Amino acid sequence: MRNECKKEVALRQKGKVPTLRKLKEGVKAVEPGLPKREALKEARRCLSLRECGSCEVCELLCPDLCITRDEKTGEVLIDLDYCKGCGICASVCPKGAIQMVLEDGT
Repeated sequence: MRNECKKEVALRQKGKVPTLRKLKEGVKAVEPGLPKREALKEARRCLSLRECGSCEVCELLCPDLCITRDEKTGEVLIDLDYCKGCGICASVCPKGAIQMVLEDGT
């Protein structure tokens, strides 16, 4: 371990390891994008589109294999007779298109 430290010091002395000053050269300041108010408005607009994007993540992660896709229409189908309600599909859906809702007890 001590030999490695000595090597690094030796390299720095020979100028092979760039100094902080050299690393900062050519670095430009980041220009801010949207103001906070507009950024929040844009994020709400994007996240409000809760339509299925056909990513099939829910289908791949369903432990009961009760999520399928209709070959003709492309619609996602959930077989509620086999679904145990674990909620994995709802938690992994990037669009939030699947929501867990309690069934009526009647």
